[in-house]
Amino acid sequence: MNNNGSTKFANWVAYKITKQTPASGRPRNWTTDPDVPSGETLSPADYKGASEALKINRGHQANLASLGGVSDWQALNYLSNITPQKADLNQGAWARLEDQERSLSKAADVDAVYVATGPLYERNIGSLPGTTKTHTIPSGYWKIIFTGPTPTGGLYAAFIMEQSTPRTASFCEFQVTVAEIDRRAGLKMWVGLPPDVQNELKAKGGRLSQKIGCREPVELSAR
Repeated sequence: MNNNGSTKFANWVAYKITKQTPASGRPRNWTTDPDVPSGETLSPADYKGASEALKINRGHQANLASLGGVSDWQALNYLSNITPQKADLNQGAWARLEDQERSLSKAADVDAVYVATGPLYERNIGSLPGTTKTHTIPSGYWKIIFTGPTPTGGLYAAFIMEQSTPRTASFCEFQVTVAEIDRRAGLKMWVGLPPDVQNELKAKGGRLSQKIGCREPVELSAR
């Protein structure tokens, strides 16, 4: 993960799901990340009253159900891995997309599922009512998923969902290109690939979405 001391949340989190990493029933014992300076992250007390006032959950970026089987799973509850995510998004389309990540990891022809995810800051969402610390609540989130040793085989999918996403929405409606995530998040993904390969992959939708119940994203184009 890459922490942002100004927003108090991670710029991005990357993780790998295998057949051994998922586990259910892990408790949510929120705690401050001991490896991040206290002035660059939040503490549990900073979330006081936020659920009632803003209808938010403490949303894992690297999710607990997919990685609860690793030896240091408690680190998933560090607040550096958490953002204030609207309950309807956290428990709706976002959760269903995370379910699909785990389902993919169980397939016989999949060794691992690779995920990168992070926040967007494109409009004001308000502030946590229980803290005076400077922070910025995300306006939305992006996610990139791929299987195989690299995304060059085309088995990837990318999504952007706003905090206002309805609970009943389908994650398939929010497919985007990786080029759009680069632009809106101010990041540059897949920099280890040759530039011409990067550009081709990022400009079009991948084929992984068909494996998670979505139509082929033929309508996608770089924006």
